[in-house]
Amino acid sequence: MSDRYIDFANSSIGHRLVGALGLPSPVRLERWQAGRLRPIEGALLLGGGALAANVGAIAPKLTDAVFSYGPGAWEANPWIPGQGPKLKAVVFDASELLHPDQLKQLREFFQPLLRSLAPSAHIVILGRAPDTQRDPFAASAQRALEGFARSLAKELRSGGTLQLLYIDDGAEDQLEGALRFFLSPKSAFISGQVLRLSPCDTQVQDWTRPLSGRTALVTGAARGIGAAIAETLARDGAEVVLLDVPSANTELEALAARLGGRSIALDICAADAPAQLIEYLPEGIDIVVHNAGITRDKTLANMTPEFWDAVLAVNLNAPQVLTKALLDSGTLRDNGRVVLLASISGIAGNRGQTNYAASKAGLIGLAHAWAPLLAERGISINAVAPGFIETQMTAHIPLALREAGRRMSSLGQGGLPQDVAEAVAWLGQPGSGAVSGQALRVCGQSALGA
Repeated sequence: MSDRYIDFANSSIGHRLVGALGLPSPVRLERWQAGRLRPIEGALLLGGGALAANVGAIAPKLTDAVFSYGPGAWEANPWIPGQGPKLKAVVFDASELLHPDQLKQLREFFQPLLRSLAPSAHIVILGRAPDTQRDPFAASAQRALEGFARSLAKELRSGGTLQLLYIDDGAEDQLEGALRFFLSPKSAFISGQVLRLSPCDTQVQDWTRPLSGRTALVTGAARGIGAAIAETLARDGAEVVLLDVPSANTELEALAARLGGRSIALDICAADAPAQLIEYLPEGIDIVVHNAGITRDKTLANMTPEFWDAVLAVNLNAPQVLTKALLDSGTLRDNGRVVLLASISGIAGNRGQTNYAASKAGLIGLAHAWAPLLAERGISINAVAPGFIETQMTAHIPLALREAGRRMSSLGQGGLPQDVAEAVAWLGQPGSGAVSGQALRVCGQSALGA
């Protein structure tokens, strides 16, 4: 659905008017386009501690314009504030800030460059997880990075984003995959997020088709976000198996034919759904994306048992039951990836959605609880929590609520199904086993929740 306010705000007359009135002036975000060769098209700036040297070693794969700012052990052209090129990407290693007194380095590094960011610039701060620090002062300093990162993300303009990645010892070789995602337009609608990378034995072999040789199952795939996920997984080289309810079979089969995949018409809440699904997948799968979901919104005072039961059955119980069946049968192979489509409603809550928010919070809890149990098989499980995404469902929201949903984020606009799909595709990569048991918000840093 078209966002007419963005169209107006980016017109010559609208730009002057919204500026004069002090209204939000969101920009059109740069998103990944077919045929693009490198994650970063522009200058990459590196700074900070020793992890920046790790990034420096892979930087030529990311862009052909690498610069350094401040002391560092990597070879790069020096960047001078006010004289160097506009910055499309920035990586700062804050992992060696181990005392509150050292946190001033954050201001000293970032303040001079903020006016030199190109439109849709992407910033990543690297740190070490606070719970790995023996010194309480060091743990405090590393935890302080979260407040700094989330706050600075809200100050960025012109579509800029910022993430904080905590890097465990031994996970340094997984930086490339994470940076290829978070420094590129694939993460256009993700900002203010904190993730942790742990060691992972598997690596992407071909960055042009990172999912080559892998088979992915997507539920709720006939339309909307599910269809976008299927298209993106296929673009990245996966063989896709698309599942939806029998009533959506015509759309499902058409999409599967276009993507060279297979379709399964199945009610995921049926008692025999697990057995049927396993029968449909005799050769096994590597990725399962639980996207199927419904809403039945009412305030709790008016919530019928039928509305409550239907949402919990589809959104929470079915993913649990089907995933367990795929695991127990060995259909989901070792080093597999499970991605659960949650929602920021499951994090922040939403009026009239006690059933929906409970189901989505349950998925986040499922990822957190299951992650250590699946680690022995090299399987990761994560939740993706979209915010306001432009879909047929949100198009039917009343105008005032729709506009509020769009503007109540740091990026001042709704996301696209592609934004969710890019996050799912990244979490499906072999190297993204470095991330497990976590929730990644795709919400433009919504004002709702943390």
